[in-house]
Amino acid sequence: MSQQKKPRILVVDDQPINVKLLQRKLERHDLDVLVATNGLDCIESVRKNHPDLILLDVMMPEMDGVETCRRLKADSGTATIPILFVTARTSKENKLEGLQAGAVDYITKPIDLEETLARIRTHLRLQAMYRENLQLQERLGDARKTAAVGAITQGIAHNLNNLLGVVIGYLDLIKTNGECSEFIARNLTRTDNALNRMTHIIQQLTSIAKNEQHERSIQQIEALLQSSLERFRGEHPVTAEIPLQTDLPERATMRANPEIFESILGKLLENAWESYREDSPEKEHPIQIKADLIEKRGIPLLRICIIDQGSGLHPSVAENLFEPFATTKTNAGSGMGLTISRHTLRNLGGDIQLVPNPDHGMTATLTHPID
Repeated sequence: MSQQKKPRILVVDDQPINVKLLQRKLERHDLDVLVATNGLDCIESVRKNHPDLILLDVMMPEMDGVETCRRLKADSGTATIPILFVTARTSKENKLEGLQAGAVDYITKPIDLEETLARIRTHLRLQAMYRENLQLQERLGDARKTAAVGAITQGIAHNLNNLLGVVIGYLDLIKTNGECSEFIARNLTRTDNALNRMTHIIQQLTSIAKNEQHERSIQQIEALLQSSLERFRGEHPVTAEIPLQTDLPERATMRANPEIFESILGKLLENAWESYREDSPEKEHPIQIKADLIEKRGIPLLRICIIDQGSGLHPSVAENLFEPFATTKTNAGSGMGLTISRHTLRNLGGDIQLVPNPDHGMTATLTHPID
C-alpha cells in the first residue's frame, strides 16, 4: 500500500520570521510546507510543485499578493488552488479587493497560529470535496457513455448475427456442392477462419452490451506482450521494428483475457501506426512500447505506454476521442475501437488515456489490474 500524501502548503512572505513560525506550526501538524519570499517565486513554485493551498502575504515588494493571486487565477493550471491572504489590512475595501482577485479567505496579522491551522484544515476539506465532486461528475459522464455504448453495441451485435447467419448458410451450400477446386477449397478454409473470428467479436460486443465481465486466467505478462505484438504484425503489413522496453519482475503474471488484451493493445498500436503519413517510409514510423508495474489507490496495475512521433491529434478530435463513433483517422469512416477498448478496460478496473508528447506525437497509456 502506498502511504497517503501529506497536504502541501505554500507559505509566501518576504519576512523570514513569519515564514519560520508558520512553517514550524504546520509541519508539527503533519503538513508538507514549501516556502517562497516574493510573488514571482510563488508563481514558479506553484507551477512546479502544485501545492494544495497557498498562504499568501499581501504586502510584498515588486509584485504584491493581490497581483500574484490574479496571475495564478488567470492560469487554468493553477486557478483551482485555494489562496488565503495573510495581511495587516483589515478594511472592507482591502478585503473585497482580495476576494475579487480570487482569494477564498483572509488571515489578519498578528497571526493566531491555532486559528490559521483551523482555517487551513477547513479549506483543505472543502478542496477535497470539490475534487470528489469533479470525480463524481466524470464517473456520471462515463456511466452515460457506458449506457450509450451498451445500447449501440447490442443493436450492432443483433444485426451482425443476422447477416452472419446468411453468409454461413451460403458458405455451407458451396461446401456441399462437392465440386470445389483446390483453390476454392483453400479459400473456403480462410473464409471459415474469418467467420469464426467475426463470431468471437460479436460475442465480445454482446458481453459489452450486457456489461459482463470477461473470463480471465493467469497469464505471464512478457509472453502476453509478445503475443500481442505478433498478432498485430499478423493483422497489419508492418515490418518495422517496434521495441519493447519492460521494467517488470522476472516471470511476472496477471489475470487477463488474452483475446481481449491482445485486441485492445493491437488497436492502440494501429492508431499509433496510422498517425504517420501513408507516403512516408516505414522506417520513419517509430513506435516504442514501455511496460512497468504501478500502484494507484493501493491497487497494483500493469502500465503500458505506446509512444509515437506521428501527427498527433487535433484538439477537436482529442476532446471527443472516446465518444462512440469518434475516429482518429482523417480519411476513413468512424469506428468504435477506442470506445469499446476503454469501456472494456474500465469494467476490469483499468483505463486508457491518450496525451500529446511535449515534442511530437502521442502517448497512449493502458492500465490493467494485476489481480
